[in-house]
Amino acid sequence: MRQRLIATLAALTATTTTLLAGGGPTEQASASRGAYLVTIMSCHDCHTPFKMGPNGPEPDMTRMLSGHPQDLAMPPAPKLGDGPWVWVGAGTNTAFAGPWGTSFSANLTPDPETGIGKWTAKTFIDTVRNGRYDAVGRPLLPPMPFPYIAAATDDDLKAIFAYLQSIPPVKNRVPQPVDPTESH
Repeated sequence: MRQRLIATLAALTATTTTLLAGGGPTEQASASRGAYLVTIMSCHDCHTPFKMGPNGPEPDMTRMLSGHPQDLAMPPAPKLGDGPWVWVGAGTNTAFAGPWGTSFSANLTPDPETGIGKWTAKTFIDTVRNGRYDAVGRPLLPPMPFPYIAAATDDDLKAIFAYLQSIPPVKNRVPQPVDPTESH
């Protein structure tokens, strides 16, 4: 129930922001659809830092979709065996370590310096389709499920991008991934 309320508030925020910015009905509908898709695709589970709430861990919506907190330096990842524990996640649910090294959830807010504020819809779509950050950069790392998200239609990915561009920007410089040889 609480997650549904948060998703509804996020969609309303996106719609209000779009309307105040002069967006018309098409932009409003696209951003609202994007809010819905971000919610059902569980983007908040990794890109919104968790905090401890009265009922346990919950997304910290004051840092909605801002990625791994820049002020949270992670120690080296623990040694992992061949199984059954082969990867680990931070309590914020924004840092993950495994055979690929250590990865940090990206800032998806429209901040132009630390988020995706300078990206175009094409850059966003190409990033998801190619599995490379900023469409041509480093590979997207686990647990990012980009192969599944890449199956979304262009219209759905454009709607997600429209929503991400409509949320409040959060200045949060996420650390670069750590190579597996440096992680342990």
